Amino acid sequence: MTRIARVELSQFTFEVEGLGLPAHGAAGVGNVIAVRGSRLAAQRWAVRIETDDGAAGGYVTHWVGTPSSYAQALMLAPHLLGRDPDHREAIWQDLRREVRAYDHMGHGPIDIALWDLAGRRRGMSVAAMLGGWRERLPTYASTYHGQDAPGGLDSPQAFAEYAQACKARGFAAFKIHGWHAGDVRREAANVLGVRAAVGADYPLMLDPASQLRTWMDALYVGRACDEAGYFWYEDPYRDTGGAVEGHKRLRERLRTPLLVCEHVRGLEAKAAFLIAGGGDIVHADPEYDMGITGALKIAHLCQSLGLDVQYHACGPAHRAIMAATPNTHFYEMALIGPDMRNIVPPVYACGYSDNVDALAADGTVAVPDGPGLGVTYDWDFIAAHRTQHHVLTL
Repeated sequence: MTRIARVELSQFTFEVEGLGLPAHGAAGVGNVIAVRGSRLAAQRWAVRIETDDGAAGGYVTHWVGTPSSYAQALMLAPHLLGRDPDHREAIWQDLRREVRAYDHMGHGPIDIALWDLAGRRRGMSVAAMLGGWRERLPTYASTYHGQDAPGGLDSPQAFAEYAQACKARGFAAFKIHGWHAGDVRREAANVLGVRAAVGADYPLMLDPASQLRTWMDALYVGRACDEAGYFWYEDPYRDTGGAVEGHKRLRERLRTPLLVCEHVRGLEAKAAFLIAGGGDIVHADPEYDMGITGALKIAHLCQSLGLDVQYHACGPAHRAIMAATPNTHFYEMALIGPDMRNIVPPVYACGYSDNVDALAADGTVAVPDGPGLGVTYDWDFIAAHRTQHHVLTL
C-alpha cells in the first residue's frame, strides 16, 4: 500500500502593484482599494503532500490563504501521515471531525492537494477524474468593493464605466461588490446605473457581502435588483448570510434569485438552509467547503433538489470541478477592477492566470488538462518568500 510519507506547509509573501488598504489599515481581500504607485503586501500558503513511492501533489491557496487557515492545516497535517492517499473520502471524514469546533478553512487545501496527487500518480487531470466535459468556462467579472478614496471604483459612474469595459472585453457577466458603508440609496442607484450602462440583456449580479445593515435595507436594495432584472442577489445584510428565516422572507418579496451559503459551512447546514426555503442558488467553494470532495457533495445536493450551484472565487481546483458540474453558470474571476489586478500569488510556472489576460475573446477561460490540477507551481519562489515553514514526516 502506498502511504503518505511527508507533508510540507509553507506560508509566503508577495507584493501586488497598484493596490493598498484604506485608512483603517485592516487587511482582507474585501478591504483592498486602488492606490496609484502603491505596493500591497499579500500572503498565501501552500501544501505539498508526498508518498513513499516518490509521488507528490500540492496546492497553493487563493482566498483562503490566511494565518488562521494555515494554523488549522498545521493542526490537520499529522493525521495524513501513514494514510493511503487514495482514501480521500475516509480522510475527508476524519479531518472534518477533527476541526468540528472551528470553521474548517484549513481542510479544503489539503483535500485539493490529495486530488492533485491522485491525478499526478495516474497521469490524469482532476477534471477528467471528476468526469469533466467542459474545456472552457464562461467567466464573469467580479469587482473589488467600492472605495471612498479617489481611484478604482469610487463612484456609481466608475462602476458603470467599468461594467461597459468588461462587457466590451468579452466577459459573460458582471458582478458588483458595493461599498462597505451600507448606504442603501447609493447601492440601489449603483444597481440601476450599471444596468442602464450595459443594456437590458447583459447578466448582472450584486453581492453586498453582508454589508447592508438590516433586513429592511436588504429588501430596499433587492427591489432595485428586481427593477433592473439582475441574475442573482447575494448575501445582502449583516446576518452574515446565516439567517434562514430572514432570507426566506426576502424570497417571498423579491423576484431576483437569492444566492446564499457562502458563509454557511458544511453539507448538512447548506441542505437545511435550502430545504427551509432560505435561497434559490447555493454557493460552494473547494477552498472554503472542505476541498473538492466537499464542494462536489454540495453540487450533488443541489442537483438532488433540482437547484443550481455557483462556485465561489477562482483557481485551478474551481475550474476542474466546474468542468464536471452541469447545474452551474459562470466562473468567477475575483476580484478585479479598473487598473486593479486580482491578488493571485505569482507561483504559476506554466502561464496559468486568473487575471483579465486569461480571458479569451469568447468570454471563457480554459480548464487545465495536464496531470492533477494541470498547473506547475514555482516551489522555488515559495521557498524564497517563506514566512513560516513546517515539514511533517513518518
